[in-house]
Amino acid sequence: MQSKVLAHKAKPRGRFPHVKRAGDLIYISGTSSRRPDNSFVGVEVDAMGATELSIELQTQAVIDNIADILASVDCQLSDLVEITTFLVNMNDFKGYNETYAANFDESGPTRTTVAVHQLPHPHLLIEMKAVAYKPLSASLQEGDRHE
Repeated sequence: MQSKVLAHKAKPRGRFPHVKRAGDLIYISGTSSRRPDNSFVGVEVDAMGATELSIELQTQAVIDNIADILASVDCQLSDLVEITTFLVNMNDFKGYNETYAANFDESGPTRTTVAVHQLPHPHLLIEMKAVAYKPLSASLQEGDRHE
């Protein structure tokens, strides 16, 4: 098994990897729109401190982050077999669903969407975790058996 924490992504808020490969399966830890500098895509704060949150921008940023994490293990979004989405507010489902549909169709991964009480930061509206399938080469599998 291989685990990775990617230096160019937001540091995990705990002791876990961004991605873990277990044979032909790739697991992506819960991913948000958080940037490496700890700011968030889809969050605007005006001069008065009022906050505007965009489910569409956050959803796209999460999908983009997942794509980037997948690329680190030589995979892409088309290798995804399952996505689980956590929404803080089901009133955001429409915007999330529309953005999701711009990236995936019925041939894409299976999907489960659940409402949660909160996520690790009050600006987060969405988090996703994912599973991808990418067969290892036969020679790599042989090498793994001899280690």
